[in-house]
Amino acid sequence: MEKENKKKNGLNLDKNNKKGFKPKFNFYWIYLLIAALFVLSIFFDKNGLTQEISYSKFESLVADDCVSKITVFSNKDLLEAEVKSSCIEQVFGEEVDTLTTTALIKVAIPSVEEFEKMITKYRSEGIYTGDYRYEKARSYDEILWSVIPFLLMIFFFMFIMRRMSSGAGGGAGIFNVGKSQAKLFDKGTAEKVTFKDVAGLEGAKQEVEEIVSFLKDPDKYRRLGGKIPKGALLVGPPGTGKTLLAKAVAGEAEVPFFSISGSDFVEMFVGVGASRVRDLFRQAKEKAPCIIFIDEIDAIGRARGKNLSHSNDERENTLNQLLTEMDGFGTNSGVIILAATNRAEILDKALLRAGRFDRQIHVELPDLNERKAIFQVHLLPLKIDKSLDVDFLARQTPGFSGAEIANVCNEAALIAARNNKDLVEKEDFLAAVDRIIGGLEKKSKIITQEEKKSIAYHEAGHATISWLLEHANPLVKVTIVPRGEALGAAWYLPEERQLTTKEHLLDEMCATLGGRAAEEVFFGTMSTGAINDLERVTKRAYAMVTYFGMSDKVKNMSFYDSTGGDYSFTKPYSERTAELIDEEVKQIISAQYRRAKELLETHRDGHNRLAEMLVEREVIFAEDVEAIFGKRPWKSRIDELLETVEKSENSQE
Repeated sequence: MEKENKKKNGLNLDKNNKKGFKPKFNFYWIYLLIAALFVLSIFFDKNGLTQEISYSKFESLVADDCVSKITVFSNKDLLEAEVKSSCIEQVFGEEVDTLTTTALIKVAIPSVEEFEKMITKYRSEGIYTGDYRYEKARSYDEILWSVIPFLLMIFFFMFIMRRMSSGAGGGAGIFNVGKSQAKLFDKGTAEKVTFKDVAGLEGAKQEVEEIVSFLKDPDKYRRLGGKIPKGALLVGPPGTGKTLLAKAVAGEAEVPFFSISGSDFVEMFVGVGASRVRDLFRQAKEKAPCIIFIDEIDAIGRARGKNLSHSNDERENTLNQLLTEMDGFGTNSGVIILAATNRAEILDKALLRAGRFDRQIHVELPDLNERKAIFQVHLLPLKIDKSLDVDFLARQTPGFSGAEIANVCNEAALIAARNNKDLVEKEDFLAAVDRIIGGLEKKSKIITQEEKKSIAYHEAGHATISWLLEHANPLVKVTIVPRGEALGAAWYLPEERQLTTKEHLLDEMCATLGGRAAEEVFFGTMSTGAINDLERVTKRAYAMVTYFGMSDKVKNMSFYDSTGGDYSFTKPYSERTAELIDEEVKQIISAQYRRAKELLETHRDGHNRLAEMLVEREVIFAEDVEAIFGKRPWKSRIDELLETVEKSENSQE
């Protein structure tokens, strides 16, 4: 039985070798073979004979008229001469192969002058009638250097072919460069990301789910006469989940899903981008109904310029082809285009019109409840302390995107592991937030005691005024430990509001100027540590005057251009108005600076206690400020939101 099995196995192997095995063939071997033959042809001549003879014998051969085509290498006192076919046996003394085509002799000559005398003698006698010439002998090094450029050209061509082949998906190499670079996710191959993995973004998910629903059951919409949008543009800041939302579509939709980046269309060769767009839509039509997702579409969708000299470049050709494919004379029935960008304002208007991208789905930064949901998703793989309050983490990360929240969770786990903990605790998350916002702590930085006290009084000035003003952001934490480029830092809890009033802006400006005011009030001097505060205050004051129309002398006027149009001027107002704007900005900043100094003078004792506590402990929290100044009498916006959420949850129960 074993022998029979071995025989059967042997037969099977033979069959596989004969039928199943296909040797791999690579065109690069042809190039290498050509190069090898080229080198061999230089160094070897298989059909020729070569022999070195003495000068006297050479002279006798010349006398017998057996030599032709003499080449003298003057730099080496050497010559080569071709032997006539009738004299080959006489010279080589052996039976010559019939395939022999050339017979050369090499002769060391006494000197060029001696050769000249000899050859002139036989030419004058009419014995030697052939030609002779002088050349410079080439060494093997020279021959090698003459071959190297050709080899480099061959290898460079092979390198370009390989890069073209890998860039075009392999296979056909340069002949495949115009093919689409899109990755196809078909049924069963899509990434396992669903809408359940996308926390928050409820409005955006609803619109995308509608597209998936149409692809699954188109008759539901067609019987009412409805048409699905041809395209949807996901717009939002970086890290808000635009690409994740598209991946969820790939996981939910039971249709082919093509994914490609905008930069994959443009190549170094002219016409490649337009060719790849045509090929992408050709593949999509063959697999319709399907979805095409173009990430970072601003790489090819940027607004076309009005300068005619640059109106026909490769990027614009690619964009023109994309516009034609999306809504041209051809039909793309069942092909839906999703695209993502964080720079919608620079996209071409023709790309955003109805019939191409019918919908713009705004993916904004998550609010308090959405941050809580995002934290719950990213906390699942972590071993966390059961007492960890997710609501607290959501309140500590205002303005964070989904990607930044994921980074906070990862950083917290790394910090806990660095400290040899078994669970990730609240302190680890706070340290992770501080690390992301302020940078790495630099406890080794050398700071004098005088500088430390100055920094503490500066940061205490911010903390004091922000606690005493109704519309200023409430304090979370203050530290005088250097972080990143800052010598001290304070964390506040920004109010998540849809509208900002003039009172809010003024209170925040006053709190920002609190550090510089504290330096002047308590030390009678100023330092360079307030440079960032002054920059923020100045920009905010100019925005109040020129954008929001919140000044008394330039009231209800806005010089902000929301259309992003091309204007030939830099500022749409006169020099007189510019001077008026500058005066108003100075007045606003001066008023808030005086207000900050007055508040610090009034609450001098509390500020000093807070500053001394900061010098001693280096870090203080909102609870410490509350112990000195008492509880804030105003309810923050976050507290109102939490109360609203609790009431809605209680009503549902």
